[in-house]
Amino acid sequence: QVQLVESGGGLVQAGDSLRLSCAASGRTFSGYAMGWFRQAPGKEREFVAAIKWSIGTTYYTDSVKGRFIISRDNAKNTVYLQMNSLKPEDTAVYYCAVRVNIGNVYNLAGYNYWGQGTQVTVSS
Repeated sequence: QVQLVESGGGLVQAGDSLRLSCAASGRTFSGYAMGWFRQAPGKEREFVAAIKWSIGTTYYTDSVKGRFIISRDNAKNTVYLQMNSLKPEDTAVYYCAVRVNIGNVYNLAGYNYWGQGTQVTVSS
């Protein structure tokens, strides 16, 4: 079992930055990828970014490219999401997740473990 704990959310103004963290603990961590997803009120959960744990390849949804950066610290089993130039439409609960097996990192259904989520609110 893997436990994920997110932190770093909050209320900011448009144009500000936030950094989310997600620490993984539990059994020896050997996931294929870690991802960030978000869910706004009344909307489905959507992919934001992902990183392949061993080689560090990164993936982003188009709406955050150039503004968000995903990174990881293998020694700490922690993944980060640096969010810059935040917009009101980035407002959502952000979740981190672990995908254990090789596959499409964009696919929400392929992730095995999820954190509890952290709220990000961007005011205009």
